[in-house]
Order: sequence, then C-alpha cells, then structure tokens
Amino acid sequence: MSVVTITKDNFKTEVLESERPVLLDFWAPWCGPCRMVSPVVDEIAAENEGFKVGKVNVDEEEELARQFRVMSIPTLIVFREGRAVTSSVGAKPKAAILKMLEG
Repeated sequence: MSVVTITKDNFKTEVLESERPVLLDFWAPWCGPCRMVSPVVDEIAAENEGFKVGKVNVDEEEELARQFRVMSIPTLIVFREGRAVTSSVGAKPKAAILKMLEG
C-alpha cells in the first residue's frame, strides 16, 4: 500500500473514518531526522496491508500540527477507530515503529 498525503481536507475520511489503524508521520522537508525516518515509513507502508500510512507536512498543514500538539518533528501518531492511541517523537528504527502499530 502506498503512503497517503494527509491534509485538513482529507483527514476525516482518511484517518478518523478509516477501518484500519493509521500511522501518521508529521514531517517537514527541511528536517534532517524526518528525512531519516521517511524511507522507513515508506517501507512499512509498502510491506503492510493491515494499516494505512499517511504523511502530514507540518509547513503546509499547520492546523493539523497544532490540533495534535506537534512541537517537534518527526512525530509519529497511531490512530485506531478515529482516536490517537500512541505517539512518538524523534527518529525511530523500523522495529520501534512496527511495535507502535502492534499496540
């Protein structure tokens, strides 16, 4: 499955109404740690059908970043049944991200 670009316009349908768990990656193009995490997030999206993976560019979607109190990036948030259930700040290895999704 490919990564979905999440905006305030599609957030409700892609995240809140998703029947599958959703991993959101809050990032920015100028962020070094974000560039380290991005290929890992892309790889997870390509390998797993059980959940959806989305990316939120905090420069373009400031409203969503504020709504979820994203103060540092990268921030990863897992949503289940329309609710944020776990989050993590900073670059994480693939195994740690997959563990977030298991929970």
